[in-house]
Amino acid sequence: MSQPPVTHNPWLALRRFTQARIALGRAGVSLPTAPQLAFQLAHAKARDAVHLALDVVALQSALSVLGQETLVLHSAAADRDTYLKRPDLGRRLDASSRRALLDRAKGTKPDGSQADRRSHDVVFMIADGLSALAVGLHSLPLLDRVLPSLRAEGWSMAPLVIIEQGRVAIQDEVGELFGARLAVILIGERPGLSSPDSMGLYMTWMPRPGLTDADRNCISNVRPEGLPCEQAAEKLLHLLRESRRLNMSGVGLKDEHPSLTASPSPLLGPGQMVPPP
Repeated sequence: MSQPPVTHNPWLALRRFTQARIALGRAGVSLPTAPQLAFQLAHAKARDAVHLALDVVALQSALSVLGQETLVLHSAAADRDTYLKRPDLGRRLDASSRRALLDRAKGTKPDGSQADRRSHDVVFMIADGLSALAVGLHSLPLLDRVLPSLRAEGWSMAPLVIIEQGRVAIQDEVGELFGARLAVILIGERPGLSSPDSMGLYMTWMPRPGLTDADRNCISNVRPEGLPCEQAAEKLLHLLRESRRLNMSGVGLKDEHPSLTASPSPLLGPGQMVPPP
């Protein structure tokens, strides 16, 4: 009786618990053809997610159902190649976007002088980050669950900001220019080999340039196969309320909501990275 071409791994039953590439079996001393082809496809999807351009027009159109004014800004990284090679440029606005935001955030008196900056409780931003696919798919479902709750509680919200070629820390400059007490950025995370559409949420109290990751709270791996939008929205609302109550964010602010801590955290996909884009 001939030997089958693929020798199955005895851990095969464990694959139902994770998307990680375990128990793939072997053909001789190599991977079977199907897992090898699946790996190459996943790698191609991850690369495509990094280079995919954000469709700003389509995103603005989709977000219009939220009834929130939107602004489109651009980081100092002029194009995708520059963005990938110069992370520092993705963390600040370009000159024209900064001027436009200053004009929008500050009124002008009849004599031409600047009026006091308007104050907001929170400003929400959407940035392509390292996966425009992620924010294109998940930003609207997330915000559609968060904004109505905040409006019902009387929160003052700045216009919704879309940022091209943006990284996490750009929220500090935008939040400060708007005079917002809280800044939240929805951003495409670094793709993993089974998670090209993972979105991260980063929240900062009293945003201003010079803050570090220790000053932020992060909710990672937002996608149907990771942390669903409903749970991510509940976590974000809890953190926003606690941040405003305690006047802080970052390592000092713990996610201790009973309904959230009692449930297990979703598994990260293989290769999924938590550090900010």
